[in-house]
Amino acid sequence: MIGLLRGELAVKSPTAVVLDVGGVGYEVVCPLTVLDNLPPTGGRCTLVIHTHVREDQITLFGFATQDERALFRQLVAVSGIGPRLAVACLSGMTAEALIRALVDGDVKRLSSVPGIGKRTAERMVLELQEKVHPPAGSRAAAGLPAPSPALDDLDSALRNLGYRAKDVESLIDGLRAEAPAMTFEQLLREALKRLNG
Repeated sequence: MIGLLRGELAVKSPTAVVLDVGGVGYEVVCPLTVLDNLPPTGGRCTLVIHTHVREDQITLFGFATQDERALFRQLVAVSGIGPRLAVACLSGMTAEALIRALVDGDVKRLSSVPGIGKRTAERMVLELQEKVHPPAGSRAAAGLPAPSPALDDLDSALRNLGYRAKDVESLIDGLRAEAPAMTFEQLLREALKRLNG
């Protein structure tokens, strides 16, 4: 599974690039918002990759950040949205704007994306409104609290211990107000106490 590619931009088209990595050209489909920020042909760049495997083909999708890739993966998990439609969503608006629309339940804005009708937009809001998180640098712009590295570490630790994602997310939200004044160790002790009753 390819997770990241770094190399020279050999070809740049309106929907994809060919990235030359050590003499091997990888064709990578990218949202317009990513393509617009890439250097001209011949420049070097790094893309975070999602590898989509089907019986008849393997397609690479490229993003500027891991947060964008995470949002793409959340989109394709919604019934009725495939990779191409998820790319259209991320081409029609920035990741921050898309997250804002999902959080606000802005069906009109979402259905302005080609291929997304009102019913699909409503399903996107229903399935993702409580799950999406803006990229780290844009949480304030999205109207959400600033991220806490300790909470991110706690989230990862609890999932690795086998706790259900839904329980962990609920717990993290409950600890968000107290987190700035607590160390990771204190947060972990409090989390385990709450999770174990």
